[in-house]
Amino acid sequence: MLARKIPILVTLSKNGGGKGAKHRYILSIEGKIKKVSIFFEKQIFLHRFLLWIKIMVVKIEAKIDSLLHKIRKKAQQRDKDINDKK
Repeated sequence: MLARKIPILVTLSKNGGGKGAKHRYILSIEGKIKKVSIFFEKQIFLHRFLLWIKIMVVKIEAKIDSLLHKIRKKAQQRDKDINDKK
């Protein structure tokens, strides 16, 4: 009897898992877990966060530049008005 069962035993996995089909909910959960693990493994979160910070810095820099431009324009206008009055 053991001689007949050896080929079947060889085909079974060593960790005891069966070859049964997994339920679709289990497969979807496993897929989501894999996506999350890849997300952290590839440091996508860190990349997105640093990119967001970079974009915010550029936006702030553009606003500061426009404010400085307005202040310089007003200062030049005041200097021109003062020089015209003399």
